[in-house]
Amino acid sequence: MNRRQFLQSSMAGLAFSSSMRSSIFADDTPKRVGVIGPGWYGKCDLFRLVQVAPVEVVSLCDVNRQTLEQAADLVAQRQASKRRPRLYKDYREMLKEKDLDIVLIDTPDHWHALPMIAAVQAGADVWVQKPISVDVIEGQAMLAAARKYKKVVQVGTQRRSTPHLIEARDEYLRGGKLGKIGLVEIYCYTGSWSRGRRRPEPPMDLQPPDYLDYDMWVGPAPMRPYRDLANNQWRSYWEYGNGLVGDMGIHMLDMVRWMLDLGWPKRISSTGGIIMRKSGPSNTSDTQLATFEFEDLPVVWQHRAWGAPPDPQYWWGATFYGENGTLKASPFAYDFIPSGDGQPVHRDVTLELEQYPEDKTEPRLEHFAAPAIRYHMKDFLAAIASRGKPVADIEEGYISTTCCILANLAMQLGRTLTWDQGKQRVAGDDEANRLLQRPYRKPWVHPDPEKV
Repeated sequence: MNRRQFLQSSMAGLAFSSSMRSSIFADDTPKRVGVIGPGWYGKCDLFRLVQVAPVEVVSLCDVNRQTLEQAADLVAQRQASKRRPRLYKDYREMLKEKDLDIVLIDTPDHWHALPMIAAVQAGADVWVQKPISVDVIEGQAMLAAARKYKKVVQVGTQRRSTPHLIEARDEYLRGGKLGKIGLVEIYCYTGSWSRGRRRPEPPMDLQPPDYLDYDMWVGPAPMRPYRDLANNQWRSYWEYGNGLVGDMGIHMLDMVRWMLDLGWPKRISSTGGIIMRKSGPSNTSDTQLATFEFEDLPVVWQHRAWGAPPDPQYWWGATFYGENGTLKASPFAYDFIPSGDGQPVHRDVTLELEQYPEDKTEPRLEHFAAPAIRYHMKDFLAAIASRGKPVADIEEGYISTTCCILANLAMQLGRTLTWDQGKQRVAGDDEANRLLQRPYRKPWVHPDPEKV
């Protein structure tokens, strides 16, 4: 089989055929779309959807009025109808209309659970960004709601829809060229994650701008001074996210789980903390090592938010060590290095800039991610049409998210955690289980998996 034939075969699962497209839009009525959080990545996701399907964006919601107005102007330019969507500050008011077929949730991590649950209750299929939650019980409630209301929920772990990674999986892992795999390393080495120190410190008395409802932005999370979040540094705080392992690590862990068809690990251990950058207000780890023990296979995560990566070409990725060679995989490329005298193979991401020239000028668009998001959106739409599960179904997102949260809890507690897959709890560890649900700031109420 030559490479062209191979790619045609391996991409078949991502194809969005004319018959499938016709079934989705059988009545010639575009799917009605709403977006909660149309900021940086909200627009990245939304405009990839607009590129692959004749949808109508009818509603946008954000607590930042400036972000909201800018997004509305861009949507009016980009969508076929040229209509400006309705604007909301409160997602509950937007969902109260119950007139949306699809809702995209691209808020900060601490605002994923409640809107996702409310969206499926309002009758919409949902795209939700990763990690799906900040605590484990949130994720369980999200999964329960998706199943109860029979809605398709796709998680934004788009490595599962990245063409060159599908090729690497099918050729070297499922195709057996790597042989038995004894270890997988996943990692992110980036000095840009500087724990709130990338830009000059804001003044101590800095107040939110009048176009931002900061109390609503904080929502169910603990309140921190606005100055801590002023430079969009919310990922540097445990209150609003899961640290680097929950932001970058979830992509790589989820990718490995998908490529190797792994379920839950048996045990998770982790060490690390704030080792190098002890100044500044942020509190997530700048250095961390975590081991996810799957059946006969350790998957080891490491991040350093300082220093240089061991391999500058693979500062964020996964390395599979097999009996017949090594496979390195990242969002940007893959490399197969065979043992002995075999021929190494290198593939780069295909950017598709000529097919989608608007990608060239879209502000802050990650060009390497755009094709993967498009294929991920196509898979989402195909699942909506078939009422089946998408490639990054909410349950897969729950597993990968929970693993990352448990790694942070293991680091916090200083001990290995054994996961009871049947009970969905940490085995024999009451203290760890109490930490599976964080307290919500009033008047917000934590979702209950039994009552969604």
